[in-house]
Amino acid sequence: MMFCGMASIIKVFHKYSGHNCTLRKADLKALINNEMNHFIKKIKDKKILDRLFTDLDQNGDLEIDFKEFVALIAMVTSACHEIFNQAHKH
Repeated sequence: MMFCGMASIIKVFHKYSGHNCTLRKADLKALINNEMNHFIKKIKDKKILDRLFTDLDQNGDLEIDFKEFVALIAMVTSACHEIFNQAHKH
């Protein structure tokens, strides 16, 4: 089951990153709005996208590589875990 989840994350990243294996800002916005809209509200505000992109782009090259993208997945997964944990306790 975990293998399928990892394979799915890799496939989605490559769907939006193309041959250079990096996401530009527009690619990241499309990925979030199309693939993660159950977990993250659609990004409509440019300031929010700019902030998220800057936070993820650890090396400052104006592109999000796979390692930087995985940080986003970890943040969203952690937040979902907290929500599910709280719901399960009540």
